[in-house]
Amino acid sequence: MDNEYLELLERLYQKLPKKSGTGERFEPPKVEISYIGNQTIIKNFIFIADSLRREPQHLLKFFTKETAAPGNISGKQAIFQSKIPAHIVNSKLEAYIKEFVLCKECKRPDTKIIKKDKKLFSLKCEACGAETSIRSI
Repeated sequence: MDNEYLELLERLYQKLPKKSGTGERFEPPKVEISYIGNQTIIKNFIFIADSLRREPQHLLKFFTKETAAPGNISGKQAIFQSKIPAHIVNSKLEAYIKEFVLCKECKRPDTKIIKKDKKLFSLKCEACGAETSIRSI
């Protein structure tokens, strides 16, 4: 019976998700902003989306709704049709990371967004295996 228990335990360990990441504290990317007239340009927008492992369109949709400023992606940057102060852009990025990137259980950034159906989304952690519901944007 002990061998059977050990075999079952080993099978369980093999099915658990592998831990990813180095265990270091997550450092969000720094935002590079410039202003041209009444436009706000985030110069490293694609880099930010890539480092968060999120689709640029998802991040853009969040920013446009949260800042109430229309925007689009042009090359590697995002252009918003309003002058948005840098501290607002940084606080919105922190809010996005907290809501759509960091795991609610282990606080690691090793997550991905899973679409359940048309309006239901969840955040699946690749480090601890937790899955929590998130709002759609």
